[in-house]
Amino acid sequence: MADINMLVVHNISLPPEQFGGSYIEDFFCNKLDCTVHPYFETIKGLQVSAHVLIRRDGSVVQFVPFDKRAWHAGRSEFKGQTECNDFSIGIELEGSDHINYDKRQYEVLAQVTELLLQTYPAMTPERIVGHSDIAPSRKTDPGASFDWPKYKNLINK
Repeated sequence: MADINMLVVHNISLPPEQFGGSYIEDFFCNKLDCTVHPYFETIKGLQVSAHVLIRRDGSVVQFVPFDKRAWHAGRSEFKGQTECNDFSIGIELEGSDHINYDKRQYEVLAQVTELLLQTYPAMTPERIVGHSDIAPSRKTDPGASFDWPKYKNLINK
């Protein structure tokens, strides 16, 4: 894996705009029972992962070690560099483009971000982006409901 120099913020909810349960974990571990909900049939066969999921209550689930590649960005580009999975860390927030995130999620995201900024010197606040920034024709997350100023203020204390 190339030097890690970017953080990508995502959102996910399974089924869409429904929170709780084990569906996200099952999906990232390729164990999702696609017969449980009609939406799951539309994502059947996708193999994706994230480094970390931050649930609505602020609890953290890690799927991939930070120094290993996760498959969170898909076809992506940032400032002329393609294949962002090769040099980024992906953090998923349990959420939706149109539902406000929980205060605790921002606090935990900021804590994790501060640790990552300390650990990976090439990762700077300017290299923290949304999935929509690196794949604008395909993705909208973390969405209009994500309060970038609030988050950036928490990490710039």
